[in-house]
Amino acid sequence: MSDLLGFGAMRINADTVLRLADLARLSLSADEVERMRRDLEAMLDYVEKLSEIDTSDVAATAHVLDIATPFRADRVADLLPVAEAVRNAPQHDDSSIIVPKVIE
Repeated sequence: MSDLLGFGAMRINADTVLRLADLARLSLSADEVERMRRDLEAMLDYVEKLSEIDTSDVAATAHVLDIATPFRADRVADLLPVAEAVRNAPQHDDSSIIVPKVIE
């Protein structure tokens, strides 16, 4: 796969693992960083191995099964009353569900 991108053999280093862990908000020990580095390299090696397979005579498919998803009619329906919609939420006011802030 890395050859397809023109980068040659792509290797994962500890800095890459630490950056990914930071993006995922994970805290990893030194042993976990090394284990993750090896696992990620093994995954890239596997994908690179898959890219070597000649699939030129294989028809492209979007779905494994040749079936279509049935559509239902788009009908206007009554909505759940607001009081009923929020009543099972752990925290709510009269018209809204209150959730913890997740974006800084």
